[in-house]
Amino acid sequence: MIVLEGINKSFKVAKRTAGLRQAVKALFRREHTIVEALHQISFTINEGEIVGYIGPNGAGKSTSIKVMSGILVPDSGSCSILGFTPWEDRTAYVKHIGVVFGQRTQLWWDVPVIDSFELLRDIYNIPEAEYKSNLTMLCETLSLESLLQTPVRQLSLGQRMRCEIAASLLHSPKILFLDEPTIGLDAVSKIAVRQFIKAINKEKGVTVILTTHDMHDIESLADRILMIGKGTLLYDGSLNDLRNRFGTQRIITVDYREHTEPVDIPGASRLSWTSERAVFSVDTEQVQIANVLSRLSEQIELEDVSIETKPVDELIIQLYKEHQI
Repeated sequence: MIVLEGINKSFKVAKRTAGLRQAVKALFRREHTIVEALHQISFTINEGEIVGYIGPNGAGKSTSIKVMSGILVPDSGSCSILGFTPWEDRTAYVKHIGVVFGQRTQLWWDVPVIDSFELLRDIYNIPEAEYKSNLTMLCETLSLESLLQTPVRQLSLGQRMRCEIAASLLHSPKILFLDEPTIGLDAVSKIAVRQFIKAINKEKGVTVILTTHDMHDIESLADRILMIGKGTLLYDGSLNDLRNRFGTQRIITVDYREHTEPVDIPGASRLSWTSERAVFSVDTEQVQIANVLSRLSEQIELEDVSIETKPVDELIIQLYKEHQI
């Protein structure tokens, strides 16, 4: 469905030091540096996947999305999406994709939301029956009914982002590109957006490419992770594979009847101890959790046990460190 092979993209950036003398000099002779945003990017995404596209700031995520959406033309390489080359077949191609940039808007600032929706209906030539059906579905699932008559400039950030996502789906796209869709949203709005993305992926088979710095978005939504750094693809795999690679540590928290004397378990590091609760760190490659719990139950009367893996953020940071980015 989406095939990128050897995509390269660089930008020419003006360069000068501070000061009046340097500013005058730059009027006659400007120095430039070449920034390589993408280097030999290649991957394939199948229909119906939700893919998390992650990386630090300046890694090339947004540049990749702009290439795949036809906004930017790469220096070299090929890109085939739904049989189209995005920058060459742009008019026909954009009817099949939806794009949401968290820091950009496709809604008209001073008019009610419904006016923007109707203008988009005309731009995409959406049949009236399909438009009404999609609008009804989007209003119900994203709770937009009370917002349709409100000018966009009067919406909160969370309300506007829900409207942006709806606008990108009015024409029933097969692929949805989401670039930081939950940036700045409160917890309630984030959960609503995540649930909606899951729903359209499951019910309509929409393929989703999600770029975000919020690892909770990745953990909640993505079946697969692509990590980019310094313009190069560094990792392509599932979140479970990443956990298996870096996440052998488990944190075990146990509650028990009062026991003042600390207990040591071979293979487990005791992180804290009180008379009623203890926390241990266990490397599952060295010792089985069942053995740790069994030894604990022999010495103290357990009341409750919780086992946690490393947070996704820590796994991603370890991956960054491995690739020195």
